[in-house]
Amino acid sequence: MTAATLPAPRTARRPPRAQPAALPRVARRRMIDPTTCEREYAADELEFMQALDRYKRTSGRMFPTCSEILQVVRSLGYAK
Repeated sequence: MTAATLPAPRTARRPPRAQPAALPRVARRRMIDPTTCEREYAADELEFMQALDRYKRTSGRMFPTCSEILQVVRSLGYAK
């Protein structure tokens, strides 16, 4: 009997892929807490900044439009 010769096993190797260039890391935007800034804010300024920050968080909009800001101002009781 003759031994059947088996074909050499195939290696399923793919050619190495080029690694994409690393993207520059984007710095996360920090929330600015007006109470930790060096400037002293008046009570009404703090009230406005906090109201606007609340609006941004609840609406999910980091850049409110002018009409949205006007809504916040009116909700604080300001009138023309």
